[in-house]
Amino acid sequence: MDPHRQDAPDAARERHARLDALTRDPYPLYDRARAAEGLTFVPEFDAWLVARDADVREVLRRPDDFSSANVLRGDVRPSPAALAVLGGGFGGAGVVVNSDGAAHRRLRAPLVRALSAARVAKLVPYVRERAEALVESFAARGRVELMEAYARRLPGEVVGKLVGLDPADVPRAVHGGYQAERLLFRPLDEAAQVAAAEDVVAMQRVMDGYVRDRRAAPRDDLCTELVAALAPGPADQPLTLEQRHELVAQLQNFLLAGHLTTTALTGTTVLHLLRSPDRWKLLTEEPARIPAAIEEAARYDTAVQAFRRTTTRDVSLAGTELAEGSTLLVAFGAAGRDAARHPRPADFDVERQQNGRHLAFGLGVHGCVGELLAREQLRITLELLTRRLPGLRLADDRPAVTMRPTLIHRAPEALHLTW
Repeated sequence: MDPHRQDAPDAARERHARLDALTRDPYPLYDRARAAEGLTFVPEFDAWLVARDADVREVLRRPDDFSSANVLRGDVRPSPAALAVLGGGFGGAGVVVNSDGAAHRRLRAPLVRALSAARVAKLVPYVRERAEALVESFAARGRVELMEAYARRLPGEVVGKLVGLDPADVPRAVHGGYQAERLLFRPLDEAAQVAAAEDVVAMQRVMDGYVRDRRAAPRDDLCTELVAALAPGPADQPLTLEQRHELVAQLQNFLLAGHLTTTALTGTTVLHLLRSPDRWKLLTEEPARIPAAIEEAARYDTAVQAFRRTTTRDVSLAGTELAEGSTLLVAFGAAGRDAARHPRPADFDVERQQNGRHLAFGLGVHGCVGELLAREQLRITLELLTRRLPGLRLADDRPAVTMRPTLIHRAPEALHLTW
């Protein structure tokens, strides 16, 4: 028997175990990286970790030197069988988060228009209506697992409304998004990989139906905005297969970014507020502090912990010489705990005076276009929960809260609450 064939699975399991530990709690690694000279190379991510606030900002302000082309590279390569399933779907085209230069500007423009302050304000009544309905569905029970009952539902419904999805299609879109994340970032056996790939392709086919429908019958929604901007033409001119692939890729990326990140931030925000009863009590008594509490939660434990960047030429960063083609892991989460920018960074303080803008929503040309909508959902959520459930607390008869093993959408795996 070839010894290398025995060692490879063991090495893979060990790597995944290390990745699991690092992603469930990356903050000790961040602390060591900020204290070290230069950048720290992390074998588990096969990347140089950028952990200091100033260095993260420098990378984000230099997109010509630090490309986003590989930002969506996963930690796991799907099996040939899963890749074969994905090959029968749509997408594969560049999307806004992994594009640079003119291509990025072209893909970003319709999203900026769709998520303008006026568009978000128009959506707020729907956000409030759905939030109230979800809370009403469990308010009389005295306990709830918030991630499943609320945090994974509201953002999906809101993004679905913005895109123009039929409410019946929202659960499939949300499920497909989580399956795409699992496929790229979690070690799964081949059967689970194939099942995840099938769910992703099923979501893509639903999205393809929407883009073809919006070509023929435009509406006032993001799907129509994307079709008009990226594939202009008369209603009676069918979309080409290439256009359909590109449009489905944009919708899939937007759905994932739009609901997974807000779901994650909802979970971590409520978790950290409830870890100190005084914090929750303060918000129930002084709801005007809620916006500041949201910013503190985003700084303290941001949903998107890190994205990759690739050097386009030989560069020097933080005293480390990087060759062209080097991979960086740009850690927004680490920047949020940098004492050089945020005094007492390890303290979650809802009364903190923010010392400049945190990086939870990015910076520069790749800054999050949906940050206003995310903040509105968090504001409405906290206003509603503090008013309806002022006695909300972590359930003490459940296991300790554990975080999902991912740097992309960091959140509690489950959040059991009582009142």
